[in-house]
Amino acid sequence: MSSKLTPVTAALLTVAPLLWAGNAVVGRLVTGLVPPITLNFLRWVVALVILLPLAAWVLRPGAGLWSHWRRFALLGLLGVGCYNALQYLALHTSTPLNVTLVAASGPFWTLAIGALFFQTPVRRMQLLGALLSIAGVLLVLCRGDGQQLLQVRWVTGDLYILLATACWSWYSWLLSRPAEPRPIRADWAAFLLAQVVFGLAWSGVFTALEWGLTDARIQWGWPLLATLAFVAVGPAVLAYRCWGLGIERAGPAMAGFFANLTPVLAALMSAAVLGEWPYWYHGAAFALIVTGILISSPRR
Repeated sequence: MSSKLTPVTAALLTVAPLLWAGNAVVGRLVTGLVPPITLNFLRWVVALVILLPLAAWVLRPGAGLWSHWRRFALLGLLGVGCYNALQYLALHTSTPLNVTLVAASGPFWTLAIGALFFQTPVRRMQLLGALLSIAGVLLVLCRGDGQQLLQVRWVTGDLYILLATACWSWYSWLLSRPAEPRPIRADWAAFLLAQVVFGLAWSGVFTALEWGLTDARIQWGWPLLATLAFVAVGPAVLAYRCWGLGIERAGPAMAGFFANLTPVLAALMSAAVLGEWPYWYHGAAFALIVTGILISSPRR
């Protein structure tokens, strides 16, 4: 159940897109160093090492993890095994413009899945907020020139990010419907570790297929090691923690609007890396997305 949007909740739901924006930029920078699905597997291996000292008790018999393995296997498949693997794969096979454009459908996916599978009615203000949010993303993508959108060519890789967006929306709804033992749910590290254990199993299978079916290679070195450290600590552990807390406070439908901050922040980060200053459409897009968030927020 969603509640009124507070500054703390807004901050939690903004930290995650900020870190994921950095994840997208870094993911594009290392496309020549590591295969995409392997990158996802390695990031969660590092995250597992970080989480084990904090919540190893969850792996013990009787802790509740193994008796609820179906729940955690599904969460691990959607949030750990599929989402980022599909995102990294999309960055290899499609353009950043297409990837971000398709990912902008996130609010609609969240509202649709909530209505179809979780009996959550969609309010008209939520639809309006979704339209404003997507308009903000489109404004960044076309750089203030609508003609650029007409030049977009869709490729097979766009399907990957579409599937990734649907997986993340479903994952967010599952987080809002607790079905695991209270001790695990109350300990954020244990809850994430429970997902990572099964997510790594899924990701390991996907990685094995990648190496068996493609000419996969890894170029080890400090750039790749630094990348793994960042994507494991930031976009994985910290972002998932903030996202989970934000969903508990505001609900998945509201959180879905914040996800559209990711492409705007990614555009700003990319510009910073290239030494360029933000343009007027970055500020206008940010205003549209924030307006969409505000008018979609329930007021009590």
